[in-house]
Amino acid sequence: MWNQAKKLPYLLIAPSAAFLMIFFLYPFASVITQAFEHSSTDGYSLTNFQEVFSHWKFSISLENTLLLTAAVVPIQLALALLMATMVNSMRKGRDLILYIWTIPLGISDLAAGIIWLVIFEQTGFLNSLMLNLGLIERPVALLTYQNPMMIFVAIALAEIWRATAIMLVILVAGIGLIPREYYEAASVFRASKWQQFIRITLPLLKPSLQTALILRVILAFEVFAVVAALGGTLFPVLMGETYIYQFDLLNSGAAAAIALVILGLSIAFTLIVLRILKVPKGVTM
Repeated sequence: MWNQAKKLPYLLIAPSAAFLMIFFLYPFASVITQAFEHSSTDGYSLTNFQEVFSHWKFSISLENTLLLTAAVVPIQLALALLMATMVNSMRKGRDLILYIWTIPLGISDLAAGIIWLVIFEQTGFLNSLMLNLGLIERPVALLTYQNPMMIFVAIALAEIWRATAIMLVILVAGIGLIPREYYEAASVFRASKWQQFIRITLPLLKPSLQTALILRVILAFEVFAVVAALGGTLFPVLMGETYIYQFDLLNSGAAAAIALVILGLSIAFTLIVLRILKVPKGVTM
């Protein structure tokens, strides 16, 4: 009986462990193998990485990915904090507002890109609005190689609209776990709302901020469908180059090499977030 009780936890976790081995660890090991293998060499080498790094589009793709992440994630964090604070302070209509704000979560990346393409294209909403206001005489092609900044802005806006809700849901849950007694005590000592936010909310929200930022940064490095819909080849990013190597050029080794570069960036920035938002021992909320 005792032996059966000791085996029970392992039996319960076995399906999850098998799923992880089959659908994560094995593909991950396969990607690593492909990245270091090359048809022109025997064994393993850095040929795929050298090929990728020497290509002129790699540096541009890396720069675009980092710039997009640096522009989008801080804005999303600020918006998510503001929206989460507003939702948790509401007494009526809280669930309705939260539901409306999280609607973009139910829309796929590609669909979100197409929605914003309808806004920015030459016959789209933005051109119609400017025509009606008399700001332009004829429709203007906004998303062209002549307007790289407009392409960047369109992609950034689409990503902010689409993915801010991911951080919002995590932060709403985190703020909900903060005991109300802290705010009541702060009110007794006449602390302002801003002081309560700085001295109570932010420190106790660090675990949730860690989760939200790590998840959002990783997803930002993997942005693809929105960029493909709005920028196409005019705004190359790392994940887009991975797709091109894998499916257009049929070079799985180079695609795996870029995938490992994305993984390395994700791990590096995850460690940075964990370092900046270091949670004291014993704080779990």
